[in-house]
Amino acid sequence: MKRERTKYPGVYERKSDIRIHNGRADVCFDMAYKREGKKIWEKVGWISEGYTAKVASELRANRLRSIRHGDELPKDKQKAPYFKEVAKKYLKWATQNKTRKGLDDKIRYRKHLAPSFDDKRLNDISPFDLERVKNDITKEGYAPGSVKHCLVLFRQMFNKAVLWGMYKGDNPIKGVKLPTLQNQRERFLTYDEAALLLNELKVDQSRTKNPGDKKDPQLHDMALLSLHCGLRAGEIFNLKGQDLNFENGLINISDPKNKESRKAFMTDAVKEALSKRIPKSRDKFVFKDRKHDGKINSISTAYRKAINRLGFNKGIADPRHIVTFHSLRHTFASWLALQGETLLTIKDLLGHKTLAMTIRYAHLMPEHKRQAAMNLEKAFNDKRSYSAIKTIT
Repeated sequence: MKRERTKYPGVYERKSDIRIHNGRADVCFDMAYKREGKKIWEKVGWISEGYTAKVASELRANRLRSIRHGDELPKDKQKAPYFKEVAKKYLKWATQNKTRKGLDDKIRYRKHLAPSFDDKRLNDISPFDLERVKNDITKEGYAPGSVKHCLVLFRQMFNKAVLWGMYKGDNPIKGVKLPTLQNQRERFLTYDEAALLLNELKVDQSRTKNPGDKKDPQLHDMALLSLHCGLRAGEIFNLKGQDLNFENGLINISDPKNKESRKAFMTDAVKEALSKRIPKSRDKFVFKDRKHDGKINSISTAYRKAINRLGFNKGIADPRHIVTFHSLRHTFASWLALQGETLLTIKDLLGHKTLAMTIRYAHLMPEHKRQAAMNLEKAFNDKRSYSAIKTIT
């Protein structure tokens, strides 16, 4: 197609031999300008796309202003990477740096994010796209927690792309509201239930009626650690010989969830259990994967089977009342509250970063302590009201 001048300086038109618009040959507009002494041609667009010679002239004027003031032109800008390119690098990083070698992230990416975003460049993904994926996952019957995990994964991938210099734009997740979760653990074990569970986990293999229902010899001690010391599963997995101080009855938790190290205190039962598990080398894990003699990455299914045999979750659908391994840590904190320990003590023993995370245990505290807090508020309000009256008079 031959370029022909229009009445606008630097704007040219080309009539198509094959494209038709409103019964006539479609016309494409180009603009030409100089930059650093070199003539540059740039396609503007077709009449069928809504472009005109006047629009092309206005765009050319903007280009000239950008050149004069040293602004970056569209052609100079590096194209944003495809989401699948970012995902490939992120999942490689997750394999080396996240628990379970990033398996959870890999599954969520492959199942929920890849189909919608893989062939999109990062700058083409909008909050609307994320809202659509959010709704699709919800319609498939996934819980709000699962939906949130997928959106958080997207946020992490996008943020890593920026951190690694792959992209400079804003994260579209900022315009998307994450699901509000109502999944805080409400149920904690009674002393009798805890004793039953520990006994069930400790039963010798020879007493097991079903040969396929194998007991995990480490599981009882791991449950005991969570129940008596409030350790998270991940913190138990990370324990090494060098973290155990039997002389002072202390456990050093060096890689907790909130990144702030803390100490846990051994009960007599915990001290006895751990004394039998001291690794040969101080830098080796206390609890080991039975197959590979390496770090454990998840709680054995034997725990869930023990819970089912005891019937703790029978007829319960509300996830807040389902007994899981994390319920043991919640039980630890609940027992402390019931015996009158302060929220600050519970906070420190749990390794919470803020007191707000611990406040949910306040309702379990003895009545006289709860009443003391109410009296403090009443005194504050009375004093404030008296001061206000005095100021007015």
